[in-house]
Amino acid sequence: MLGAIRRLLRGGGPDPREEARLEAQRITERAEQDAKSRLIEAQEEALAARHASEADLRASEADLREAEADLRRARQDQQRHEERLGAREASLDRKSGELDRQDQRLRTRQQELDTRQEEIEHLVAQERERLEAVAQLTSAEAREKLMGLIEEEIRDDVNRRVRAAEATIKDQATDQARSFVATAVQRVASEVTTESTVSVVPIPSDEMKGRIIGREGRNIRALELATGCDVIIDDTPDAVTLSAFDPVRRQIGKVALARLVSDGRIHPTRIEEQVEKATREIEQNIREAGEQAAGEARCPGMPRDLLNVFGRLLYRTSYGQNQLRHAVETAHLAGMLAEEMDADADIARRGALLHDIGKAVDHEVEGTHALIGGDMARRFKLNDTIANCIEAHHDEVEMTSVEAVIVQVCDAISGGRPGARRESADRYIERLRALEEIATSFDGVRQSFAIQAGREVRVLVDPDRIDDLESMRLARDITRRIEEGLTYPGQIRVTVLRETRATEVAR
Repeated sequence: MLGAIRRLLRGGGPDPREEARLEAQRITERAEQDAKSRLIEAQEEALAARHASEADLRASEADLREAEADLRRARQDQQRHEERLGAREASLDRKSGELDRQDQRLRTRQQELDTRQEEIEHLVAQERERLEAVAQLTSAEAREKLMGLIEEEIRDDVNRRVRAAEATIKDQATDQARSFVATAVQRVASEVTTESTVSVVPIPSDEMKGRIIGREGRNIRALELATGCDVIIDDTPDAVTLSAFDPVRRQIGKVALARLVSDGRIHPTRIEEQVEKATREIEQNIREAGEQAAGEARCPGMPRDLLNVFGRLLYRTSYGQNQLRHAVETAHLAGMLAEEMDADADIARRGALLHDIGKAVDHEVEGTHALIGGDMARRFKLNDTIANCIEAHHDEVEMTSVEAVIVQVCDAISGGRPGARRESADRYIERLRALEEIATSFDGVRQSFAIQAGREVRVLVDPDRIDDLESMRLARDITRRIEEGLTYPGQIRVTVLRETRATEVAR
């Protein structure tokens, strides 16, 4: 206070030293306060670190105690495991000893058995020598004689059983099949074929032949080019013959030529007009024939394009039998047999109706008509069973349904019934000769005769070389060879005759 008054008296300004001292005092006080606060913080941190260390130490001690407990338990488990191993080793030692004792007993038993076996073999050898001395036969001779007697007895018994079984099966199957087939054939009652496979156009006079040929042959060339047929003009009076692999083209040529002859105006332009007109007319006939055949066979809903192809069979024949009529007849038969056998009559009819559709295009597509027909059926999205009926009716693929069997049987019935087909005399004689040659090609056959217009072959065999069982096998082998090597309508029966004659002379 006095200092202040003095300062005021001296000049009224503050004393720098006093201010420095006060400032130093204030700094010292703040430093002491900071030091105290830092000391307190350090003490608190040290205390917290001490507490954390003590906690970690306690946790470490707990972990150590737990590890010691685990170690004790592991040692106890190891001790128990060692005890079990020791007990197991003791048990194995006991079993090993027991096995050794059993092995010793078995070896002793085997030695006793070997000794007894030697004694038995010695006794058997003595008995065999005694029997051979009594019977005056060696063991091999006796065995052979006994086997021969047994084989002969078994063969006779087998022959009797086979003959009895075959007779029973044939009687039952023949009666039922005869009933089914007779009923179906009587209900169809188709006419006898009279159609010819040759396309002949009648002309009023031989002068017309020159007009058909035309100047420098231009008319006949135009006709052949437009129809695809070969026009044959020879010495045959009042007739011109058309030849072509395609029956539809041949029919178009026949219709066009008949109209040209009737009209009398024959020149290239007129020929093209008539051929085009005949083509439209034949195509219309084909469509109508296909639709009419499908309706007659009770097969509605057939694809229209497929029926257009199927209708081409109207102008296709086989052995003189019209293929369209044959297809309809086969469909009728298949439907009747399927109904009798509780099969699917609709599939049977459709498969039978289309079974020869491949013949409509077999001159255009490579392959057999059965396989071609099956491919066509699948292409038009018909049922796979129907396609199999078509492609399997000549055994070119395996049959997968009873309907396929029915179609094959009905095809044979339609083609093999009396009057259905006809063949030339040369082909008929050739088929008879082939049948006899196949039969006589087997060993043990003396003679063979084809009878009943080639529908049966009778085979005479040597009784000293062929027994009863071999006779049945021979009949089956000949049948198989005929099926593989010949083409024929209907079916052929093979009968093997074996005759044994015993002759004695009374004196």
